[in-house]
Amino acid sequence: MVKNCLTAIIKIMSEEKNNTQEPAKKRRRFIGYRWIVKNIPFFLFLSVLAVIYIYNGHYADKTIRNINNVSKELKELQYEYKTLKSEVMFRSKQSELAKAVEPVGLKDLIIPPVILRDSIKE
Repeated sequence: MVKNCLTAIIKIMSEEKNNTQEPAKKRRRFIGYRWIVKNIPFFLFLSVLAVIYIYNGHYADKTIRNINNVSKELKELQYEYKTLKSEVMFRSKQSELAKAVEPVGLKDLIIPPVILRDSIKE
């Protein structure tokens, strides 16, 4: 009877040992050399996707920097345009024109201009 109990216990322990070794064998088969070789195209595909993703991020950053630089330049050109426009408007006033041409010897007309007419048409 004791002998039967011991053999039963040994069988149970050996079955437990076999049960714990089976998942380890399955794991080795799952991540084995053949599995890695079989999935190399998928790993390459994932690598290409990662490179494209990184490139896209850098390209977006570069584009944003260019947009900001162009916006700053546009604002500066708008300010320069407005400044020059106001300066031209100021210098085109009659009083400012008179001051500008006075050193050359030109003066404002005091008498109205003479109107020339064609005598043949009359």
